[in-house]
Amino acid sequence: MSFTPTLLAWYAEHGRHDLPWRQTTDPYRIWISEIILQQTRVSQGQQYYERFVERFPTVAALARASEDEVLRLWQGLGYYSRARNLHAAAKQIMEGGGDFPTNYADVRALKGVGPYTAAAICAFAYGQPYAVVDGNVYRVLARYFGIATPIDGTAGKKEFAQLADSLLSRTAPADYNSAIMDFGALQCTPTSPDCTQCPLCESCQAYRQGLIYDLPIKAKHTAIGERHLLYLFIHDGERMLLERRPAGDIWQGLYQPLLVEYQQPTPEAAMLADIHKVLRQSKGMAIQTPALQFRHVLTHRILHLTCFAIHCPTLPHLGNMQPVPFAELDNYAMPRAILKAMEQLRIGR
Repeated sequence: MSFTPTLLAWYAEHGRHDLPWRQTTDPYRIWISEIILQQTRVSQGQQYYERFVERFPTVAALARASEDEVLRLWQGLGYYSRARNLHAAAKQIMEGGGDFPTNYADVRALKGVGPYTAAAICAFAYGQPYAVVDGNVYRVLARYFGIATPIDGTAGKKEFAQLADSLLSRTAPADYNSAIMDFGALQCTPTSPDCTQCPLCESCQAYRQGLIYDLPIKAKHTAIGERHLLYLFIHDGERMLLERRPAGDIWQGLYQPLLVEYQQPTPEAAMLADIHKVLRQSKGMAIQTPALQFRHVLTHRILHLTCFAIHCPTLPHLGNMQPVPFAELDNYAMPRAILKAMEQLRIGR
């Protein structure tokens, strides 16, 4: 059997047919699922998908929502630009008449929709012959065909896109795309592929040449930066001070307690001195010690967080900070690291 028929036969027996976005041709719901799954495991993403489409069942419902409401529902998924782009694209669709676009060029023109997502929507919703190319597809094709061209370069992207298109089933593009993605996620996995049970192993170049763990190849290595963040959870026992994070940085548009950022690791004694400077007008201030300290890892940076819970009988006036009642904290979308700190510091309980 050749590559594509073998893949489709494997999918018929082993594919994840019960996923909710596999049981619909609604382009809106397929779009939501694809955006969520860009940086999220299926096991986690399905819960968010179901909550998201329940709260925003249509493009119009999403477009009518406030950005804060969209971000709150996205809270914990990370990569919050995805949620902001979804919201902007929903408004874009409504401004164009309210109908979800039905051709590749118009789908691709939506805010935050790249070639992969546009291909997925057109194939899954409309049965159009577009091949998806994501991390799973790169891995399966690179291994099976023994391709050493780096996948993160212009030449590699073009080569893999052309190969994926040549293998696509024109009569069943949705099944083929689902099949190759599931095959990469379940069978030809990054670190522990089950080659002995693989229906393609006899003709797989990487398996025959012992290159399973060498393919695919990436030419570039992104430098990992480190940041040192001091967070002050200032509260009066009933309310806590929060501010919205600015544009152009991590966690854009989400809420956080007062932040002091250092350029290098800083002793706790120096941090405490800075806290007293910032809150020098706050009488009766009580700082909960020791500080909570932990690392939070993002894609290209490591955050070193130091967090203090600080009780102030009278909340100070600090820039754009606003007092939020504990009972209303769930209405403010916050980064997962901040939620973790609040839980461990027992703030708002």
